[in-house]
Amino acid sequence: NIKKHVFICFCGFFLLSLQVQTTNNFNMKRLIYALMALFVLQFTFLAFFSCSEGETYADMKEKEKNAINKFIDDNEFTGPIRVITENEFYKQDSLTDTTKNEFVQFSSSGIYMQIVRKGEGKTMIEMAKEDPDSTITQRLLCRFLEYDIESGDTINANIYKPNIVDKLQVKYSHQSRSYTASFTEGDMMNKYGSSVVPTGWLKPLDFIRLTRNAGRIAKVRLIVPHSSGTSNASGYVLPMYYEISYQLGY
Repeated sequence: NIKKHVFICFCGFFLLSLQVQTTNNFNMKRLIYALMALFVLQFTFLAFFSCSEGETYADMKEKEKNAINKFIDDNEFTGPIRVITENEFYKQDSLTDTTKNEFVQFSSSGIYMQIVRKGEGKTMIEMAKEDPDSTITQRLLCRFLEYDIESGDTINANIYKPNIVDKLQVKYSHQSRSYTASFTEGDMMNKYGSSVVPTGWLKPLDFIRLTRNAGRIAKVRLIVPHSSGTSNASGYVLPMYYEISYQLGY
C-alpha cells in the first residue's frame, strides 16, 4: 500500500529531524543527515509512483456511468431522454417513439438506441434467412456524427461533407447470430487508423431495413459505452453519442 509507505517515510523523517537536534556528535549527525536524505528520496519516489497510478478502471467506469446518466437527463442533441426496456421495445414492434424521445437500453451491452427512421427494404437478418448458407455480405454507406459525452465535443463527423460517406463491408451469419465488419474507407478509418467497426455501430442492423433509396434510408441515434466503442474509447473508457444513417451500397 503506497499510502502506508509514504506515512512511514514521513514518520521516519520526523523522528530523525528530532534526533539531529539533540545530538552533538558530528559523525552521528552526518549519518542522520544521510538517512534523512534517503527518506526524502524514497518519499519523492513513492509520491511520483502514486500519482502515476492515476484513476483505476473502476473509477473510470464510474465516471463514464455518471457522464451517460447526465447526458440522458439532458443534452444538446435530443433533450431529456426517456429510457425504455427491451421488453417495451419489442412490444412496440422494435420501434422507439421519437415524439417521446425514447431510447431502448440493451442490458447485455449497455448500448442505448433510438430508431429515428427504420428504413425500407429488408434487414440483414431477413436477407441471411433467404440465403442457402444463412449468410449475407453487404456494402453499407454511412453518414455519422461522433460526440464525446465526457468532454462535450463533436470529435468526428462526415455529415457536414456532402460528397463523403464511410463505407463498410458487413457480413452476417444467421447460424452464429453474429456480424463481422470492416471499414473500407472514410473518416472513421482515417481518424483511428483502423478498419475495425465498433460493435455499437452493428447493433442497429438487427432492426433497421436497408435500401439504396437515399430518401428512405434508416437513421439511428446511439449512446455507446466504451466496451462497444472504438479501440480509443475502449482504452480510455469513453462513452460516445452517435447519429448514423445506413444506406445499402452498390
